[in-house]
Amino acid sequence: MGERIILITGAASGIGAAAARKLAQSGDRFLLHTRANLDGLNRVAEQVRSKGATAETELKDLGEPGAGQYLIEACVERFGGLDILVANAGYADKAPLGEAGTEKFEQAQNAISRSFFEMAEVALPLLQASARGRVVAVGAFGPHVWRTDLPAFPATAAAKASLEATARALALTLAPSGATVNVVAPGFIEKDPGTHSAMTPQGVAALSARIPMGRRGTAHEVAAVIGFLASGEASYVTGQVIHVNGGLI
Repeated sequence: MGERIILITGAASGIGAAAARKLAQSGDRFLLHTRANLDGLNRVAEQVRSKGATAETELKDLGEPGAGQYLIEACVERFGGLDILVANAGYADKAPLGEAGTEKFEQAQNAISRSFFEMAEVALPLLQASARGRVVAVGAFGPHVWRTDLPAFPATAAAKASLEATARALALTLAPSGATVNVVAPGFIEKDPGTHSAMTPQGVAALSARIPMGRRGTAHEVAAVIGFLASGEASYVTGQVIHVNGGLI
């Protein structure tokens, strides 16, 4: 049975939505977040409720100062605590160095790195008090894979690298309590069916040829790893970055 209190950011589609479906058990209480996609978030909330869990929704731009703190406090106000945080919200910016500018850098840092730092600081005592505290932050391959035949995502990669550092610091701080903190770093992941993609079929084929497994991953495959790390079975796994990328190096 569930009865866990779970916050998932960026839960309206893709990896966040798949994680919500993977984690949901009867009795769980979810706060599901998105920046603007309320229709998608409501669909995910209904899928979670169909498994016997409670689900409430929250719209918030994590690029705004204090947004991370707000979401943790909203979770406490609605449900009385926090057991599992899945920090998934973010975005991929391909602008190369020389074109991105400091504005792109700051946008990425605010939405990805600063918001997670805020959540980590506010959630710390809640996770220490939880008998099953888990944090899973969704990173990216960007800080680890640098190849001339793949986009570099420099602004996003810098923000995700900062997120990893915060996650490891939080893991050390929480380790004596038994709560764990890990990062899942996806590679190239397929969009949800019916959603917009900037890539043509030819572009998808060319990209897939550069991935050792010859294909993009699915949100379900990433969510499977998130589900493990958020479970009791992963009680001795903390401070790690787990790559789900089809072999990208």
